[in-house]
Amino acid sequence: MAEQRIGLNEYLGQAFDRIPVAMVVVNQKGEITRLNQLAETTFGYTSSELIGQQVEVLIPSRYRPAHPGYRQGFLAETNARPMGAGRDLSGLRKDGSEFPVEIGINPVQTGEGPMILSVILDLSERKQSEKRIQDALQQKDLLLREVHHRVKNNLQVIHSLLDLQALKSKDSELVDMLRDSQNRVRSMSLIHQTLYQSQNFAQVDFQRFLGELLPRLTEAYGSLSNQVRIVINAHDVKLPINEAIPCGLIVNELVSNALKHGFPAHQAGQVEVDIREVEGNWIELSISDDGQGIPDDLDLARTDSLGLQLVNLLTQQLHGQLEIQRAKPTRFSLRFQLDTAS
Repeated sequence: MAEQRIGLNEYLGQAFDRIPVAMVVVNQKGEITRLNQLAETTFGYTSSELIGQQVEVLIPSRYRPAHPGYRQGFLAETNARPMGAGRDLSGLRKDGSEFPVEIGINPVQTGEGPMILSVILDLSERKQSEKRIQDALQQKDLLLREVHHRVKNNLQVIHSLLDLQALKSKDSELVDMLRDSQNRVRSMSLIHQTLYQSQNFAQVDFQRFLGELLPRLTEAYGSLSNQVRIVINAHDVKLPINEAIPCGLIVNELVSNALKHGFPAHQAGQVEVDIREVEGNWIELSISDDGQGIPDDLDLARTDSLGLQLVNLLTQQLHGQLEIQRAKPTRFSLRFQLDTAS
């Protein structure tokens, strides 16, 4: 049986039809001279319906007046390039429906003169996938916002219950303990409030958090709000919530201790909170004050102070290192590395 052979032109014609992208060839007059099978499927026409037609039949009517000018400009350049770079392009099907496209245009020299080969990608499925992803992200954001809002509200309820209990108690020592617990609850509540009001639920704006927390702490200690100045240097630090909550509680405990014990007998002074991110994802936090300092006979490793015990536990939770300077100024310096996986 004789071997069947096909000519080069016939081979190229078959390859043109089988290429898995829509392709349309247009002459200098803007007439369609050829299209492949996928172009027929994409636009809903047969070849016989389109050959000889102006290519503008494949684009929405609002774009047609300007299109011949773009086509002539491309013929003058004769360089392959994407069409409509930076703009959303649309194709028009035979049934009148529009769909998003991406078009590459290439100059082709033929025996009939220069022509334009357009390669057309139907982006409908990609756009639908992008919309599904965007909708899912929006739903996730709404859910996270609601979670932080509810947690904040629940913590505020606990804060109010502690306040009621403190008002009913005549035991001053118990009242002080309840007030300390209120401040701790408020600190956690403010973390969630900061996230609820943020556009980024993965990171807590610590500067904003400190700006809310510290003025309320000084107010909780009455006259100290007028005699002790609070200075915040947060350097636009943003922390993941897993680090923000223990870090916020540490600030709460150490600033509270400074206000309670560092400035007796209406002594004026200053408490400074400094937090910054340094090279290698390390966070350096320091709380210092120019008050009377920590007595030399106080064993900080074995103190009965719940606040300092919490600071040590939270430092361990952060896998950090804590250094203490007892006076001139009194300073607690904490250093820990951010968990980049959080």
